Amino acid sequence: MRTIVLSALLAGAAFSAAANAQNSDQLNYNIVNIQAEAARQISNDEMTAVLYIEKSNKQPAELASQINQLMTQAVHTARKYPNVKIETGSQTTYPIYDNDSRKLKEWRGRAEIRLESTDFKAASQLVSELQQNFQTQSINFSVSDAQRKKAENELMIEASKNFQQRAQALAQAWNKSSYNLVNLNLNTSNYGGQPVPRMSMMKAAPPADMIAEQAMAGGESKITVNANGTIQFK
Repeated sequence: MRTIVLSALLAGAAFSAAANAQNSDQLNYNIVNIQAEAARQISNDEMTAVLYIEKSNKQPAELASQINQLMTQAVHTARKYPNVKIETGSQTTYPIYDNDSRKLKEWRGRAEIRLESTDFKAASQLVSELQQNFQTQSINFSVSDAQRKKAENELMIEASKNFQQRAQALAQAWNKSSYNLVNLNLNTSNYGGQPVPRMSMMKAAPPADMIAEQAMAGGESKITVNANGTIQFK
């Protein structure tokens, strides 16, 4: 009985190995790797600005109070622009020493705020108001998540169709009736354009305590979907 069972097991193992070898040969036969893509230029519809303040004072408590007051004022100012999201960023305080005696000279503090909006006009107006006390570190433009996801979904379909067209063309070139899809990978990439701020034209000179508002041009970003996969000719 043991001999019969062992023989059956060996026969089953040999059959399985042969079947796997045959399947492996079939899988690696008439295999072609294909790449296709679909791309689109999308207008940047989201603006991000980072502004900061730097103050110095010999008393750290007074310095902190001064910075906190300006940050609170900035948050209250931003409430007039409901379409603009404001976030307080990093805040640091560090000592400044005299170069000669290496004695403590004063304390310096820095605080940042971050603005984000799809309403360029409102964001530009808010930046203009805040620049009375804040300095602009950066202004960048990008495609919003909603716009990017919509474009990517459409480009995935387009890239898939381009992949199929290439697969069919290759099948005809090799005199094959059709093909099977072995695997397919879809990858997305986003290349942002350069921000293009433009100084706005004003009919009259602004007051001394006001800064001229900037007209913002967000530019475009290129969104690409790559389709990489493998087919097997029939």
